[in-house]
Amino acid sequence: MLRLTEIRLPLDHTENELKQAILDRLDIPENELLGFTVYRRNYDARKKTAIVFSYTVDVETGNEKNILDRTANHPHIRPAPDMTYRFVAQAPKTAFSRPVIVGCGPCGLFAALILAQSGFRPIVLERGKNVRERTQDTFGFWRKRQLNPESNVQFGEGGAGTFSDGKLHTQIRDPKHYGRKVLAEFVKAGAPEEILYIGKPHIGTFKLVRIIEQMRGEIISLGGEFRFQTRVDDLLIENGQIRGVILENGEAIHADHVVLALGHSARDTFDMLYRRGVHIEAKPFSIGFRIEHPQSLIDACRLGPFAGNPLLGAADYKLVHHCKNGRSVYSFCMCPGGTVVAAASEPGRLVTNGMSQYSRNERNANAAIVVDITPDDYPGSPLAGIALQRQLEQKAFELGGSNYNAPCQLVGDFLKGKPSTRLGTVEPSYKPGVTPCDLGEALPGYAIDALREAIPAFERTVPGFALYDAVLTGTETRTSSPIRIVRHRESLQSVNIRGLYPAGEGAGYAGGILSSAVDGIQVAEAIAREISAKNQV
Repeated sequence: MLRLTEIRLPLDHTENELKQAILDRLDIPENELLGFTVYRRNYDARKKTAIVFSYTVDVETGNEKNILDRTANHPHIRPAPDMTYRFVAQAPKTAFSRPVIVGCGPCGLFAALILAQSGFRPIVLERGKNVRERTQDTFGFWRKRQLNPESNVQFGEGGAGTFSDGKLHTQIRDPKHYGRKVLAEFVKAGAPEEILYIGKPHIGTFKLVRIIEQMRGEIISLGGEFRFQTRVDDLLIENGQIRGVILENGEAIHADHVVLALGHSARDTFDMLYRRGVHIEAKPFSIGFRIEHPQSLIDACRLGPFAGNPLLGAADYKLVHHCKNGRSVYSFCMCPGGTVVAAASEPGRLVTNGMSQYSRNERNANAAIVVDITPDDYPGSPLAGIALQRQLEQKAFELGGSNYNAPCQLVGDFLKGKPSTRLGTVEPSYKPGVTPCDLGEALPGYAIDALREAIPAFERTVPGFALYDAVLTGTETRTSSPIRIVRHRESLQSVNIRGLYPAGEGAGYAGGILSSAVDGIQVAEAIAREISAKNQV
């Protein structure tokens, strides 16, 4: 197979025109083209009046070697990589200790899937409910203000990414093409096939629910086991080796391999791990607000005369600004045609996040605009970042009226430093409701100063970003985990507890659905090798 990159065609091109572009690039007759597959399709909107698709395609021909020899110096023709997933080990036929996975977000789910497909019959422990019951609880909170601390946006099957935009792209290095395995498994479970090739694939909440159920079904059919509403409250450790976990009800589950696939909000579990001596360190994260604009404004700015073209969909943006006070402000988790959602997991505290459905057809665009902070901003124990998050979330709860209304402010008022007393033309999407106020009180002064500098700077890139009636909604605190559970680079085991595998976003090794799933695959492979090696001795 050959990989061809940078094949550029107008938006309204036909498949025959793509085929002809491949023939022209390779300078071969049609009968030598045996087939081709689109690996990636992006659009290039740098010239708004001439937006084009840019393709990467994998091509099968009858004389690949001759073509490579003839085009040796061509920058956009090379051998296609082998992206076939190969299992590193299969479960031994002799008895072995079944691995336990704590958490059923993308990391835990894919760790379980790979282990199950390899015959290791994993046990998955999830403190929340199954994805369908959890969805009912979450929407119930948004409608009735009734928070279930164990079943919400943060906790439950599917993880926090279930109530997000369902983004499936990442900037991690992936030389072994694990990301392709993730996408292929999603498609097998019912995701649209387009996620295999569009530049910024996403699924959306409602589709994710069915997909997660299908994947759970496959894991169970291969001998895996799921236990929902099952919180791990302690570890069994013997001479520096994990021996199992203790559940909330006192039951012990014995295991020599335990994956900590925790979400970034498992604060009580982080506290338990710290007390049990598992090596944890503080890490940077970010804090800020959600910002909402009319999606039509973003479309017009980014796509010009092509705004509304169904082939392009709702437009997004990615922004960063380096401030005079040394802080960086950037857009995070941008949700085109989406909504701002209530993401609290603790009573009396308020958190926001963003979500889109697959269609991305809601009236507003929203994104987090956040300020980077480091452990220097919250010195003390490795858990000091959690204490800061809680402080900011409690303040947001109070500013909103102590009833899970979110505090909000018009962008124009925020930049002027005056409280908002009304809403403007942009209707906030957050449910159960919002309370206009002064968000200058919601974050530390250095963060407010940075945001007030960054928003006008973003206006230069996205005209209309500083729209007076655009809405800021507080507060976004859980952009990533505030801690890292330190592990060995090679074995992926905790640096001081053998057999304990910190993984995914909560452990500080991923950010988002795809990178978390990839980390789950890597940890599953490490466990498969470990068990197989021990059973061969």
